[in-house]
Amino acid sequence: MTQRAYNFNAGPAALPLEVLQQAQEQFVDFQGIGMSIMEISHRSKQYEQVNNDTQALMKELLGIPAGYEVLFLQGGASTQFAMIPMNLLQAGQSAGYILTGSWADKAYKEAKLIGNVYAAASGEANGFTRMPGQQELTVQEQTAYIHLTSNETIAGSQFLQYPDTGSTPLIGDLSSDIMCRPVDVSQFAMIYAGAQKNLGPSGVTVVILREELLQNSPKHLPTMLRYDTHAKTKSLYNTPPVYSVYMVNLVLQWIKRNGGLTQMEQLNRSKTDLIYNAIDQSGGFYKGLVDPSSRSLMNITFALESDELEAKFIKESEKHGFVGLKGHRDVGHLRASTYNAVPYESCKALADFMKQFQQQNG
Repeated sequence: MTQRAYNFNAGPAALPLEVLQQAQEQFVDFQGIGMSIMEISHRSKQYEQVNNDTQALMKELLGIPAGYEVLFLQGGASTQFAMIPMNLLQAGQSAGYILTGSWADKAYKEAKLIGNVYAAASGEANGFTRMPGQQELTVQEQTAYIHLTSNETIAGSQFLQYPDTGSTPLIGDLSSDIMCRPVDVSQFAMIYAGAQKNLGPSGVTVVILREELLQNSPKHLPTMLRYDTHAKTKSLYNTPPVYSVYMVNLVLQWIKRNGGLTQMEQLNRSKTDLIYNAIDQSGGFYKGLVDPSSRSLMNITFALESDELEAKFIKESEKHGFVGLKGHRDVGHLRASTYNAVPYESCKALADFMKQFQQQNG
């Protein structure tokens, strides 16, 4: 095998090498049945076992308490932007959105098409470089739920602590930082996440929600857009993304083998420290784009003094085997996404490259 790239893509993102190798071994013949898992019926006992085991692993690793359902849906987290208000925002109610950057804004704008929404807090005044604190949160009367984006992939900011919304249900988009650290799921009425950052390949979205939220699913909604449809059928109402769920299962097994979420957090902090230190100790050659109080464990954003120098950085990094360091098209600059499966060695190599590039261009 040729040397694997230093993959810092923001998503679809790096997968653990041993997971890819395990999937490769089982690709043609899954568990001795003479077929690939992509070929079997989603009604088969083999896939039903994968489906059930993956739900159980999610509950075990996240410590999900009783009274929650784990669903595997399609359409990406972006479809949840609409499904949430369609299912949970009733007449006479409003929904509060904590505006923290591009993805929170997308969720907010989609919800505005469905019902009454308002900004419960906003980081716009500081250029979305810092997550709003508890004291900045306003919860209006008759609020159906408060929505937050746990980690802004584009900006590189992350909630270090989630706000307390009291009796108002809290909903979290954890697409880009789920499984990077332990989370108190009981603080949330619902969590959702696209798989393609920390869970597996694109194609499946995990939804974790309290069973009580299923009691009032509006009957006028299309069947596929109702959460109770998928809860009643254990995510098997229609043909699921079989291979994506199977890959999520392998990734969750890998996380469990490697010490669970506590160990994932320790590893992620050691990885990101390497790169943040290269930024902070550069004497201003590199500039971090997020307030230190809100720095992400998953997406590190930084800049150089000119567009020309950033273009040179990208070109030189690619020659050294680095992939995905160009910032999002909406904001530019530079970004390194250090998801769970990005090895420590890749982050060490990037930190060393950054220091070398500074020596040659500073």
